[in-house]
Amino acid sequence: MRAIYNNRMTLVDIIKNRRTFAIISHPDAGKTTLTEKLLLFGGAIELAGAVKAKGDRRRARSDWMKVEQERGISVASSVMTFEHNAITYNLLDTPGHEDFSEDTYRVLTAVDSAVMVLDSAKGIETQTLKLFEVCRLRDMPIITFINKLDRDGQDPFDLLDEIEQKLALDVTPASWPIGMGRDFKGCYDLINDQLVLFDRGKGDKLEQGIACQGIDDPKLSEFLSPQELDKLREDIEMVRGLCQPFDREAYLHGTQTPVFFGSAVNNFGVREMLGGIKAYAPPPRPQKTENRLIEPTETKVSAFIFKIQANMDPKHRDRMAFARICSGKFKRGMKLKHVRSGKTQIIHSPQLFLAQDREMAEEAFPGDIIGLPNYGGLRIGDALTEGEDLIFTDIPSFAPELMQRARPEDPLKAKHLGKALEQLAEEGAARVFKPIMHADWVVGVVGPLQFDVLRDRIRSEYEIPVKFEPTELYTARWLEADNPQTLKKFLDANQSSIANDHDGDPVFIARNAWHLQDAQDKNKDIRFKATK
Repeated sequence: MRAIYNNRMTLVDIIKNRRTFAIISHPDAGKTTLTEKLLLFGGAIELAGAVKAKGDRRRARSDWMKVEQERGISVASSVMTFEHNAITYNLLDTPGHEDFSEDTYRVLTAVDSAVMVLDSAKGIETQTLKLFEVCRLRDMPIITFINKLDRDGQDPFDLLDEIEQKLALDVTPASWPIGMGRDFKGCYDLINDQLVLFDRGKGDKLEQGIACQGIDDPKLSEFLSPQELDKLREDIEMVRGLCQPFDREAYLHGTQTPVFFGSAVNNFGVREMLGGIKAYAPPPRPQKTENRLIEPTETKVSAFIFKIQANMDPKHRDRMAFARICSGKFKRGMKLKHVRSGKTQIIHSPQLFLAQDREMAEEAFPGDIIGLPNYGGLRIGDALTEGEDLIFTDIPSFAPELMQRARPEDPLKAKHLGKALEQLAEEGAARVFKPIMHADWVVGVVGPLQFDVLRDRIRSEYEIPVKFEPTELYTARWLEADNPQTLKKFLDANQSSIANDHDGDPVFIARNAWHLQDAQDKNKDIRFKATK
């Protein structure tokens, strides 16, 4: 699957040929289907999973966790590497469901650009808006893919207007649809001046475009009726009059988005969008640390952990830490310093991914995502370097909004449950707190569906039936103080409201909003932090 790089290719050349991007969308806009079709183009899968596969193969390749296959939603982020036209793409599929947005926030720290998928019938939905705000905080370049044109949807001009109004983004169509729903004929590729016709029932095969000399080429009348052609020419004249021409600098600064139209399930418009990522999306960008900016072309290797996934292979009870390479050329067997602990680690068996299929990574370059088998030492946000003490910024943990007590149905399994919860907390699936004055674990999450998924995963991956019980608790805040004595005094005086998280850090657990405010007002020397 990997191209073998010849010795004449410099690190700069290799970096130029990397694109690391995420796909963001509201649930059911077609994100997982689009992911699968991109893999089809990269030759990473032979036949798209949802198209003509049967039985177990029907579930999309990127929804691999048992819970996801049962529920038909993405709840963890998948990492997939594939190659197409001499470019190596690292694609990170993110959970669309809002209860899992924290995983998505962290994934967006590891990519250089994003593809925003919109349903042509629904336009911008709440979750898309939330995720877009995260992209905006990071000035992330965004390509928009308006999906499901094979069904009836909103007028394309209304969709463009909605993107401009709701997201305050300039739009520039890269393709334009001809008809919609049952009358959908295809798209006109505005960048390459070619007509791309839609052929129903060819979803698992790749269609070529029909080259033409501009929109007035008489050849177009061979493929479109006079009415369709008149409407297309009128629309394109309006598009070129109303929308600004594509400006790559504006796109790279996150103020303009090229818009592609298509139907992912029918594999339509996907190749053009992939061409857009190749032509416009940035190669690996510099990464922020507390000390300085890390340039990808630096010779020394640096990387950070942005995700930990437990039980990718339930047979082996494994845990995998996902690292983004930020600089240098990584080689298997390298010694890297784990900055938080100060220890040196030899990286024996780094992995490359195609959803849950993996292969050994002999080498990796800036922008690449590798998996490191994790025996409990690595945490989200950790830095790995060739010696320099770097702390990467912008990798958040959020305070939970819902809290419940976790109890095993079999009291003898309490210790095993504690271990399972700590492992799941390490991968960022939930916050887990051990109250000082209470025997039961408290689990905090951002959305209620996370409790269902945790219960399912603990049952299927650890074989511990567990029940979550409501509590009177409101939220949690991590505690910090400049003077250790001040902090100790506060902890001793408020033991009934204190817990430790899975890292052993102290946390204040508030019963209600007043309880939290009162504690903050009376203890000005202590910082109550909502993120960690």
